[in-house]
Amino acid sequence: MIAGAAARLDGHRSRPTPGVAMPLVRTGELMAGVRESGRAVFAFNVVTLEHAEAVAAGAEAAHRPAVLQISQNAVRFHGGRLAPLAAAATAVARAAAVPLALHLDHVTRTELLHAAHPQGFSSVMFDASALPYGDNVKATAEAVRWGRQRGIWVESELGRVGGKDGEPPVDAHTPGARTDPAEAARFVEATGVDALAAAVGSSHAMSERTAVLDTGLIRRLHGAVPVPLVLHGSSGVPDEGLRAAVAAGISKVNIGTALNAACTAAVRTHLGERPAAVDPRTYLAAGRQAMADTVEHFLRLTAGPR
Repeated sequence: MIAGAAARLDGHRSRPTPGVAMPLVRTGELMAGVRESGRAVFAFNVVTLEHAEAVAAGAEAAHRPAVLQISQNAVRFHGGRLAPLAAAATAVARAAAVPLALHLDHVTRTELLHAAHPQGFSSVMFDASALPYGDNVKATAEAVRWGRQRGIWVESELGRVGGKDGEPPVDAHTPGARTDPAEAARFVEATGVDALAAAVGSSHAMSERTAVLDTGLIRRLHGAVPVPLVLHGSSGVPDEGLRAAVAAGISKVNIGTALNAACTAAVRTHLGERPAAVDPRTYLAAGRQAMADTVEHFLRLTAGPR
């Protein structure tokens, strides 16, 4: 029933009924069939309550489902406490008029991984990509076994996307900077992951949309692995690049920095025009609306068939 609701809202075939909330859906349900459909599920990073509200508003405006994802860095920002932000995101998702799922992103700490299930997350991106290949396989396989026992959809990463935690973007010629299709196939088989984040030319935390993706590599990866491919660092990719990536085989697109950039620009403008303003509700409302507009824009990028 939930999957059917998600399918009806994919594109413009139907519109949400005003005032009718959707249940919190599972990431695996949103991702079911996407790999073969020629479309992608968009996932947006949530740092504050305003981020979650903006994702819901943008998704409702676009009449598309989406994923609210909370990263390990966001948890660190909130003093290492996952529960308050997770509860807020869950409440926003349950009140939304479109299907929204809750995802825990870029988890490297086992204790945070194990906190996902009690807090209502239906999916986790477990990131052991900084480890040597063999250690990555071992750690990821253990995370997948843990997830299977609890019905949690597990994404992992192979290759080096770069730009995380202040590190510079990875040069295209750096060893491991691109995910090898044959190695990816072995990795997926050995670990049993539900989705694979691949290094194909993007980088985290890019504030300019200048990344050039290797769409040929995406096609080869799509043919080599039987699970959905995930694009991290998507904020740095131009619209046409994202459309091409989805057409080549990307099934999940992660957006974070673009929301922060939109929010910050709107707040700067608001305060610049109103130097005497002190009520945070006024400038946070401007930032939230800018993020909602950004979410809607991305969700409409691949609304049509491949």
